[in-house]
Amino acid sequence: MAAMDEEYEEDGWINRNNQPVAAGAGVAGIVGGGGGGAEEEADGHDEPLENPQEVLGECLSKFATNDYIMEPGIFAQLKRYFQAGGTPEQVINQLSANYTAVAQMANLLAEWLILAGVRVTDVQAMVENHLKDMILKTFDPKKADKIFTEEGETPAWLTEMIEHHTWRSLIYRLAEEYPDCLMLNFTIKLISDAGFQSEITSISTAAQQIEVFSRVLKTAIAKFLNHPDDGATAIQECAKMVCHGQHTYVYSQVLIQVLSQEPKGGFIMKRLAQEITKYALKNNHNVTPITMALNSARHPQACEALTSMLTRNALNPADITVLYRNYSSPEPPPIDLIRNPQFLDLLVDSLFKVGVKINQEHKAKYIYLLAYAASVCETPGKKGQPKGHRNTNKDELKPTIQTLAQPIFRKDPGECLKLDSV
Repeated sequence: MAAMDEEYEEDGWINRNNQPVAAGAGVAGIVGGGGGGAEEEADGHDEPLENPQEVLGECLSKFATNDYIMEPGIFAQLKRYFQAGGTPEQVINQLSANYTAVAQMANLLAEWLILAGVRVTDVQAMVENHLKDMILKTFDPKKADKIFTEEGETPAWLTEMIEHHTWRSLIYRLAEEYPDCLMLNFTIKLISDAGFQSEITSISTAAQQIEVFSRVLKTAIAKFLNHPDDGATAIQECAKMVCHGQHTYVYSQVLIQVLSQEPKGGFIMKRLAQEITKYALKNNHNVTPITMALNSARHPQACEALTSMLTRNALNPADITVLYRNYSSPEPPPIDLIRNPQFLDLLVDSLFKVGVKINQEHKAKYIYLLAYAASVCETPGKKGQPKGHRNTNKDELKPTIQTLAQPIFRKDPGECLKLDSV
């Protein structure tokens, strides 16, 4: 009875007409063997009655199904029936003979259980869970999609269903099982529009629609920003969602890249982007080309050299020399390019990890790049300066180089002097 402990709305399974929600309100039309609720509603539009006898036969066949009087399309079908010349006596007999009162019997049994002392929430859980199991077993996505191909508006019963947590959770489960179902994807968007996007924990469900994914991503980023004490968990959840697919990764990283340019909170968003990149690499996703494209469109040489090393996850003197030449030039590339966590880890390991050997001729360049990434400060250009210009402060670069070089060249102090010439 674990399901009984969930929170339930007391009117969640009984609607205004004292009928179980979805029991006779259209759900039968989207489960195998149902009465075709929404289908009849669509047939109720005013159409030319070309053959009254065919209309009468069609209506009478529908009236002969069990509990058809409970279907939402009953009034539209009655209108068609009488317009085609049908008699009241025949339709009354047909509907009465096939009335089995399934919904009313369910309500009656529920009332008896409550009178017998069972808690209302427990009774509600019994009815809802049984109905959910039936829908999960017999749901037909083709019949569900017919609702949106034949109707011109959202069914009222569907709008009412998403107001209750029980039925929203059912939609999430069905959307996982039938990701291509038009009706379910539309309902997920309705749920998101209603403000329940924080409940959509399934990434594959959210990733089906850009509007839904955007809201879920916004919720994940807000959680990361508002809960610094639990930052690691928030980053993990956000990164997992972003790395669901190529389209979600590119979209999210571009969005975060734009946010990182904001004066307020920009550095926090850069940190988030870097953590997402680390998560992607850890899970064997080759996202290096995307990362480079976001940071280095104007500097193809530096981009190509860095991409080469990051893709192989190994440094080499030729590419290091290209980077060194670019970053020691009067117009260096953006510092964010080499503030890549993967690249910085490779630099630190190559300089300080025991057993790693570097050509002495290039060691100073490794130190220079690490010091540059750690100490140089860039600020956007002021008004009047060329677009895209950055002001670079290198005051701490030389002291940082000397500090890094001391433990590295401890056995050969003369090498430290060579750094001045680099």
